[in-house]
Amino acid sequence: MTLMFYVALMLTVFLVLALLLAPVVLAPSQAARHILELVQSTRTDKRRVGTKERVIGVILSFATGLRSRLGFVEDDDFRQRMLAAGLNSRASASTYRASRFIMPVIGAVLGTVLPHHSLFMAFSLGALFYLMPDVWLRMKAKKRREKIRNGLPDALDLLVVCVEAGLGLDQAMMRVGKELIISHPEINQEFAQINLEQLAGKARLAAWKSAAQRTGVPEFSLFVTMLTQADRFGTPIVRALSRFADELRLKRRQRAEELAAKTRIKILFPLVFFIFPCIFIVLLAPAVLSIMQNMKELR
Repeated sequence: MTLMFYVALMLTVFLVLALLLAPVVLAPSQAARHILELVQSTRTDKRRVGTKERVIGVILSFATGLRSRLGFVEDDDFRQRMLAAGLNSRASASTYRASRFIMPVIGAVLGTVLPHHSLFMAFSLGALFYLMPDVWLRMKAKKRREKIRNGLPDALDLLVVCVEAGLGLDQAMMRVGKELIISHPEINQEFAQINLEQLAGKARLAAWKSAAQRTGVPEFSLFVTMLTQADRFGTPIVRALSRFADELRLKRRQRAEELAAKTRIKILFPLVFFIFPCIFIVLLAPAVLSIMQNMKELR
């Protein structure tokens, strides 16, 4: 049974690797693709596509779908999730895709070496290890959004100071990003990305909207809406930034008060299950021991 399981596992890994590498190995060259496009055109004198081309096309279509489902293809959703987590380099994307494939194999192997191993244990650990990179990415994105939400009021205060000092909004944004590189590196990263997009020719409001979509922070989206309205109706940017910074600071204080109020309820569980039993043992154990000793003497 164990030998058959290892043979089946190795065969499965080999087939999956072959499917994942099929788009790289079987992909036709640029010249071949050009010839195939000419052949498959709507001309009356076109020739029929051979069986070999059809088989390769079916394999490539299936392998591409498998790579997309396993997260090995950089689609828009995958790129958006990586940017939301602050991972915008190719090395990070390659590491994430490799972990999505390596972790299930490690989980299946661990399931076979554990005591009382079974096929169910191997598949369960493989599925659990397959979900771990995705869970880690979601937690990292959530933590980054929380940091941006907490640091946005401070960034807006510095923007107000810089704009009142005579700097333009773009120059003020660059200055604030440099000042927050230690305390709020996530905001510095977003401001630097916005500046790079503007240097590449993207409009200011479009760059800010892409940053709001990339971060997924509601306060950032409201900030972009405020900038859009101020630019459209000619409202002074300093006054709008000051009022919006005050609102964000008030929301941050309210969130802190809400979390502080929730701790009163959350602390009941460790009190009841951990602290109170220890107190009871310390207070009642000497009395119980004394009563037991007296009962023995009466006998």
